[in-house]
Amino acid sequence: MRTRRAALLGALATVSMLAAGACGATAEKEDSGSGNVGSKPVSGLRLMVPNTPGSGYDITARTVAQVMQDSKTATGVQVYNLPGAGGTVGLQRLVNEKGNGKLAMQMGLGVVGSAYTSKSEATLTDTTPLARLIEEAGAIVVSKDSPYKTIDDLVTAWKKNPKKVTVGGGSSAGGPDHLLPMQLAKAVGIEPKKVNYVAYDGGGELLPAILGNKVAFGASGFGEFLDQIEAGQVRVLAVTSEKPIDAVKDAPTLKDSGIDLVFTNWRGIVAPPGITDAQKQTWIDSLTTMHDSEQWKAQLTKNGWTDAFVTGDEFGTYLKDQDKAVADLLAELGLA
Repeated sequence: MRTRRAALLGALATVSMLAAGACGATAEKEDSGSGNVGSKPVSGLRLMVPNTPGSGYDITARTVAQVMQDSKTATGVQVYNLPGAGGTVGLQRLVNEKGNGKLAMQMGLGVVGSAYTSKSEATLTDTTPLARLIEEAGAIVVSKDSPYKTIDDLVTAWKKNPKKVTVGGGSSAGGPDHLLPMQLAKAVGIEPKKVNYVAYDGGGELLPAILGNKVAFGASGFGEFLDQIEAGQVRVLAVTSEKPIDAVKDAPTLKDSGIDLVFTNWRGIVAPPGITDAQKQTWIDSLTTMHDSEQWKAQLTKNGWTDAFVTGDEFGTYLKDQDKAVADLLAELGLA
């Protein structure tokens, strides 16, 4: 079943597969040089999603492509999925596409952590940072027939037997869906190493596990489940934002429930290494024009996303800071 959408902790916090060779397309003259997207829409751009259809990355990337099209920023943006190893299969492909100014990858906090826990040869420091797009709160969700009606019900059972209460997330170890329950466990007095976490490759795989009660609860971005929340198939026990979220009005925050934790995830876009300054600027200009459009503002509201737009060097600095913070945290958990 397809979902609408699949910052570090506390203070930090397309559906058909294209041929692999398609990633190496070369730039066309008219849109590879100046970076000026005001006079003519850019064409030939490709956006890789490093996990499954229906995931948060997938929904974000397809929204970006659609808004680029609707706002006449770009034409024919192709989105495709290359899942595996928490996003690091896609990361390796991106790094291998050195100099390909037409390709970029949707990514976020999850890829930062997976690069460590998967011991990836390719790292985010090898990429060309383009833009951070959004932030999104996490959510603690259960199936409609779950015995847990409130976050207090869940925490009580979890503390009694941490190994028995299984939590599922749409990211591998080191990703936001893994880090969130680890932080939550710590906040309620459970040793994080006792958490029984089951990793799924994106929200598209996590959702059936929640609906089928294969896990006791799920920890992921709330936007992963908006369709199912509205349909009454899943219940949100709490959100991890500082304030309540309009898109899930009935769900309390963890803080309002007496749990001292705020957690936000973020998503951005990076390009291969070795692209020209002009190619980098074309992407940044295109993403900036998209970001400034009324269509993008409407999508932020629709999906409950928080605007967190920064580009180029500013995003690069942020990415380095996030990389260090995640590395430190994973070392503390014995995972890196």
